[in-house]
Amino acid sequence: MPDTYDVIVIGLGGMGSAAAYRLAERGQRVLGLEKFKPVHTRGSSHGGSRITRQAYFEDPAYVPLLLRAHEMWDQIEADSGKSIFHRVGGIMVGRPESRTVSGSLLSAQEWNLPHELLDAAEIRRRFPTMRPTDEDIALYEAGAGLVVPEASVGAHLDLAARAGADLRFEEEVLSWSADGGVEVVTAKGTYRAEQLVICPGAWAPGLLADLGIPFVVERQVQYWFEPAGGAEPFLPDRHPVYIWENPESRQFYGFPAHNGIDGGVKVAFFRGGDPCSPETIDRTVHDHEVAAMADFVGAAMPTLPGDFLRAATCMYTNTADEHFVIARHPDHQAVVVACGFSGHGFKFVPVVGEILADLVADGTTEHPIALFDPARLTGSAAEEKVATG
Repeated sequence: MPDTYDVIVIGLGGMGSAAAYRLAERGQRVLGLEKFKPVHTRGSSHGGSRITRQAYFEDPAYVPLLLRAHEMWDQIEADSGKSIFHRVGGIMVGRPESRTVSGSLLSAQEWNLPHELLDAAEIRRRFPTMRPTDEDIALYEAGAGLVVPEASVGAHLDLAARAGADLRFEEEVLSWSADGGVEVVTAKGTYRAEQLVICPGAWAPGLLADLGIPFVVERQVQYWFEPAGGAEPFLPDRHPVYIWENPESRQFYGFPAHNGIDGGVKVAFFRGGDPCSPETIDRTVHDHEVAAMADFVGAAMPTLPGDFLRAATCMYTNTADEHFVIARHPDHQAVVVACGFSGHGFKFVPVVGEILADLVADGTTEHPIALFDPARLTGSAAEEKVATG
């Protein structure tokens, strides 16, 4: 007889770990299934840091979720005893008309978010680690910062287990069905539940093929450099997180030396990686990639790149419009999906966990998630979106 639960969560990375905790906290009998070990480095929830901000250039519709997420990071830290959210400030740099600056300003104004606008001279004065051109400006947000993905996943898993969730690792899901009840088959057993939550990350194209959404998995590389002259000017009390857009609309981003002067300074391109799959991703970072990153960052940061220390790969799972998919499965009312986070999802982890728990336990959520309806990416709706741009 298969084991039976109220809800099964497939995938225990960023989103799945948060969902498992929030569901168990509400008294649901939860089974969590993960292909790899806890807090692994094979997907998208690793690399030591992720930017979090509220003046959101992607769309002002995200701001209410970010306001809630920032509240919840504090609660997760208090409940778990882990240090996750570091408010070091954040700066969005580029030409006034760039998406990075203009979109951030739009969100800040629409939601009355505290912010400052800095000209190039003020950027250089406040943050001598940066070398903007005279045409650049920036939006500075004091409440922005970084979250540590490994600490977040670990905290949510610990809290889920404490709340009674049955978490099983190194147990790959082979198939799932939701006809007359949910059934999940793994390499080790068969499990049944009333509902299913699927948080597949880069495995979405396989596990959620029936959604009909053309997910594109993209290889991304994160780099750590030792700045010329040392990392002291990059310590968190002096250097913010940042996203910087050049005149050709190419973005890169970076962090302070939040692991201390010996931990290096992390930088990366935002998008532009090669298409891949979890099975085919090239985990080797090549010399020409390091050189390209070094050349790019060197034009904007006086003491970078300095010396290359290390690099790591991860994956974005992109939708056509780079917005998320969070909804009940259109063909299976017992299934809730959360995927397609398109390289900017981790800052939403705690509130996505809350949304998924709402959808399972209550059938609805008060959070605004209309933007994440999968119908926009399939069939005639998707064709119309492509036609109209």
